Amino acid sequence: MDLFTILTILIVLSAIFGYINVRFLKLPVTIGLMIISIVFSFLVLLAGQISPGLLEWERMLVSSIDFPSVLLEGMLSFLLFAGSLHVDFAELRAQRWPIILFATLGVITSTFLIAGATYFMLIIVGMPIEFIYCLLFGALISPTDPIAVLGILKKAGVPKKLETKIVGESLFNDGIGVVVFLTIFQLAQAGLGTIEFSEVGLLFLEEVGGGILLGLGLGYGAYQLMKRIDDYEVEVMITLAAVMGGTVAASYLHVSAPLAMVVAGLLVGNERFRTSTMSDITETYVDKFWELMDLLFNAVLFVLIGLEIVVMNFEGNYVLAGILAIPIVLLSRYVALAPPVALFSKRLGFVPKTNLIMTWGGLRGGISIALALSLTSDMPRDLILTITYIIVVFSIIVQGLTVGNLVTRLQEQEAGFRKS
Repeated sequence: MDLFTILTILIVLSAIFGYINVRFLKLPVTIGLMIISIVFSFLVLLAGQISPGLLEWERMLVSSIDFPSVLLEGMLSFLLFAGSLHVDFAELRAQRWPIILFATLGVITSTFLIAGATYFMLIIVGMPIEFIYCLLFGALISPTDPIAVLGILKKAGVPKKLETKIVGESLFNDGIGVVVFLTIFQLAQAGLGTIEFSEVGLLFLEEVGGGILLGLGLGYGAYQLMKRIDDYEVEVMITLAAVMGGTVAASYLHVSAPLAMVVAGLLVGNERFRTSTMSDITETYVDKFWELMDLLFNAVLFVLIGLEIVVMNFEGNYVLAGILAIPIVLLSRYVALAPPVALFSKRLGFVPKTNLIMTWGGLRGGISIALALSLTSDMPRDLILTITYIIVVFSIIVQGLTVGNLVTRLQEQEAGFRKS
């Protein structure tokens, strides 16, 4: 299939599934689209028993899409910029230290905790793999997905301060998680003994530090250009150029594009930036343009996640490993977040049960699946991919649908405790 045909099919499916969700299910967009896509794929699998042509058509469609490249090298930059554009910068700044620890120490700690527990779990179920591949799995599943988190938390009734922590952590730990994954991936390919840990540390600093600096440069450049004109059409194009040009520049400079987009989006969305560079009409058009881009890419992404089910290897042991990995991932996240929460809880006035809400509200999404799909054929790719897919589906559907109820129940318990 050519690129235009693939895009047309995905957008048509997204529009149809989106209509079904809004008309009948009335679920958050990300959850509704993925559920409908999964049901559609199951129906195709059933129909494939009678008419194999339809099943082969969907498999051909999914196989012709390079999911890791499409998401990590294209869609992700748009989604992260759009997401960070509307984050409360003042609140994010006030919560910066716990967010930094959540996104760095939290991700690294979670990676090793998940790797260790998964290593022994796979031995128990009779599918042992080398520890380095368990580390790869830990790295790809540890970051929470801002794309999934942003849309769901808006309707979950999460307190504003806590929402900022979860969203801010998700925006930054996404970039950190990708860097950690790529670092471990290089170790897995080259062998532990062939790379010095000083090289690993330098690579990490280059990716992270370079991405942040590039984002600052993109944001400042957009600021200098936009404050000299008052033309909403051109100013919208400047923001689009910053995202697309910045993504290409990041790949050439070998720095983290996700971190660059988050930093650039935070700068452009900052209230001081807006008031000094954008007229009211420009601000409206910039916001509406990026809301539309966010909606479109979100829809296509979660339809893609649902369609991926037709190329998964759902062997019995793989499914069992995926189910057992769910509590491992949740418990590891809870433990990894505990030190930063304890350190800043009183100083910054964390809401009660912050760790529990952040653990249950930290959803996994397309980024984890894309990283799992990027594994090579000489690695235990099918096993890790199946486990990852099961965790992502559970995360978005079960956690996504219940996080609002969890927050409400905890708030009611806290209110009752204060009255008593």
